[in-house]
Amino acid sequence: MWDAGQYLRFGDERARPFFDLLAQVGAVTPRYVADLGCGPGNLTGVLARRWPRAQVVGVDNSPEMITAARGTADAVGNLRFVLADVRDWQPDRPPDVLVCNAVLQWVPGHDGLLLRWAGMLAPGGWLAFQLPGNEDQPSHAIVREMAQAPRWRELLKDAELNRQAGDPREYAELLARPGFEVDAWETTYLHILQGDNPVLEWTKGTTLRPVLAALDAEQAASFAREYAERLRQAYDHRPFGTLFPFRRVFTVLHRRADPKPVSI
Repeated sequence: MWDAGQYLRFGDERARPFFDLLAQVGAVTPRYVADLGCGPGNLTGVLARRWPRAQVVGVDNSPEMITAARGTADAVGNLRFVLADVRDWQPDRPPDVLVCNAVLQWVPGHDGLLLRWAGMLAPGGWLAFQLPGNEDQPSHAIVREMAQAPRWRELLKDAELNRQAGDPREYAELLARPGFEVDAWETTYLHILQGDNPVLEWTKGTTLRPVLAALDAEQAASFAREYAERLRQAYDHRPFGTLFPFRRVFTVLHRRADPKPVSI
């Protein structure tokens, strides 16, 4: 179960990559815009305000997130939210902009999905996505190590731990085709988090969620205690806060405004 409140505890830090991604989308007057994996909808509203003449739809497979998102929809007339899995979603018409922010790490084998999304685009359309690439950082590595330990292995064998991004070059090579322009890059943000063991609070909203959901209350509390202690050892708390490096991989694809169909 997703918790919109927990996820938004670090809303500013989570939003920054979205704005960095969106800055590279050159759409001027799109008519149909989709935010795939919209979460609580706060950033989908940014899309609706940027392009007020567009029909903007937010898509997410979490009822909790969609409920939270729909609480904001009334304030923006061109915005609606749909409960659906991004892997199955079909647009009403060829989209002018598809945005997918920090979602694809939860989708195994998402290369095929990206190719399908690229093929959906209207002439002149844009596909923009970013996802974390932190598999080598303690916040993620500790979860994987613990999940494989004898105490937890059987209990967590079916838990879907999130998957991380590859190299930007992999996405560029996947999507670069005649008729498409691709820009791919990576950035490591150095967040300074406040509070007691803030990396634990960050991961409760994302990385740790499927682990805790697979355990009963007592088991989840035990796992969280051990994980919290290991995080304290991995991340130093300093007078100004806790330094939390976070790598993200970005890709923006632009389909040229060519009336001829293009296969990808």
